[in-house]
Formats: sequence, C-alpha cells, structure tokens
Amino acid sequence: MSTDTPNYYLGCPVWACEKWKGSLFTSAAPHHSWLSQYASVFNTVEGNSTFYGLPSLDTIRRWAESVPAGFRFALKFPKAISHDKRLLNAGTETREFLQVLEVLHDAGCLGPSFLQLPHGFSPHHLADLETYLRELPRELPYAVEVRHREFFDEAAHESALDDLLTELHIDRVIFDSRALFSAPPSDSFEVESQHRKPNLPVHQSITWRHPILRFVGRNELERNLPWIHEWSLKIANWMKAGLHPLVFTHCPDERFAPQFARMFHEELKLHVDVADLPPWPGETEIHPPKQMELF
Repeated sequence: MSTDTPNYYLGCPVWACEKWKGSLFTSAAPHHSWLSQYASVFNTVEGNSTFYGLPSLDTIRRWAESVPAGFRFALKFPKAISHDKRLLNAGTETREFLQVLEVLHDAGCLGPSFLQLPHGFSPHHLADLETYLRELPRELPYAVEVRHREFFDEAAHESALDDLLTELHIDRVIFDSRALFSAPPSDSFEVESQHRKPNLPVHQSITWRHPILRFVGRNELERNLPWIHEWSLKIANWMKAGLHPLVFTHCPDERFAPQFARMFHEELKLHVDVADLPPWPGETEIHPPKQMELF
C-alpha cells in the first residue's frame, strides 16, 4: 500500500499462503518472494507464527530487508509467555522476544506487538498483567487482546483494564467475529473456525493511538458487507481524529483474506481520502503466449 496514507494499515493474518499464487502472488512465485510480493500491496501483517515459536534473528533481519519503508510487522507474543506461564516468571522468554522486536524496531518496521491473553485470564489476574506490562521497555509499541467475558462488562472490570492500557499507552485489540457467527457454517473451514474462534462482545475501546481491529469474516465475502460498512465508517472517523488504526482481515479459508481486505479498502475510500491499493503481482504478471500445436 502506498505510504501516502501513513495513518492507516491494512493486512492479513499471514503473508505465506500457497493458495495466493496466481492472485496476490505471481503464479510461480518462490516461497522466498512471498513476503516482498505481499508487502508490495499491503503495509502490515500479523505475525501469528511467533505465537508458536521464535525465528532466528537472521530470519527476522531478512524479513525487515524484504519490506518497503512504511511497512509494519504486528507480531504476537509467544504462547510460552501468555498461555503457558500466564505472564509469571517469563523473563527469559520475554527477553528473547524483545530481541526480535528490537531488530524490527531498529529497521523501522515494527508495529504494535499484541499480547493475546487466554480465555481463562480474568480480571482476577489483572494485577499480573499490570506487573508484566510495566516491566516492558516503554519505547516499543504494544497491544493487548483479552478474551474473558468479564473484561466486557462495561463496568468496573473493563474500566480497570482500559485505564491501565491508557496509562501505559498500550492499545486494546478489538476482535470482531460477528460475521463469522452470523449464520451456521457453510463449509468445513467455517466449521473449524466457529469451533476455534471466540464469539465475544465487540467494544470499540480506544486506549492509545494505534487501535487494532482483527476482523473475522465468512468465506462468501458478500456476506461480510454489513460489517464492512460499519467498520469502514468507524475506521475513517478514527483516521480523521488523528488515530493510526491497523485492520487485519481474517477468513476461515485463508485464500480469501486478501480479497476481504481489498473489499474493506474499497469501502473505506467512500468515507476518507486514501490511495488505491497497488496492483496485485499475480493479477498483473504477463504470461508468455502458448505455442500453437501444429498437429
């Protein structure tokens, strides 16, 4: 995406998807080119792979070298920190993750890294979250995603969370799966996604300058339009207010995530002045003419 719109970031949950060859990617794109081709269109990406394990620092440096100026990686904190140790005695794992973030920060391509807390992490554990967050280096950007329903009470528990994040200049991740759960699943991907994804209230809490929307839709993209209309207007208003939102479009079948993002961007253009998305490498590649058979 053009850096003419630096206060808006749009991307997908991953950049490495074989199914994108011939559409977002060129038809014969080698694996090592996927990130650069992805980053020629979108200007951010979720780094879900870091939830499961950290790549080497050399790999991180190659990531940074593969993206243009203005691109932002939004990496997920490792589950060893958030789920296995639940923020307690996780100093070693945190230092290793911070080394990764510092490489991206030094290269100018670090976005908010988000700490996704497990379903069982309730307001009862808020003190553990506060202790952990206060020990993080303040010069790096962070976001927090909660999944316990008591954090959506629109009362004391939610206020305490929002007040903490606001004080520490940390964004709260907004996870919207309403479209996904709006009807019974249509295919096996949606069956699995409805089983795995949370169905939580959607509260548009703004605690800092880079609100993150993780927008989970259906594979039949037209069915997402009511929520695309709603969110495009909201994101446009945030941009006009000087915020710098990040929007990540999820589909149960990852093949549709880029098209979902493009649909969202086209709708956003109706409400705020943003540049067109760049052409997709796979849609603009020139194929050599087929040789005519003589017999």
